[in-house]
Amino acid sequence: MNPTRTEIVDTVTGIVSKELAIPAGELTGDRDLRAVEGADSVKVLLIISRIERTYGIEIEDEDVFTISTIDDVVGIVLAALATAAA
Repeated sequence: MNPTRTEIVDTVTGIVSKELAIPAGELTGDRDLRAVEGADSVKVLLIISRIERTYGIEIEDEDVFTISTIDDVVGIVLAALATAAA
């Protein structure tokens, strides 16, 4: 069974919170992650890697470079899970 959107939001928010050392409560779905102090390309790649391992998916490189918010990440995870299930 695939996780719900809410579950994915919670998981992604937790991963982003841990990697960027920001309280999860400060992370909204539309917050621009690229504007967060300390969010560099290495941390973004760590976030993506943890998400891929968590869900057993692979996020395409071109998608990684378009991500700017948690909502963007959640959308990409949902699409990858749907593709994997098909």
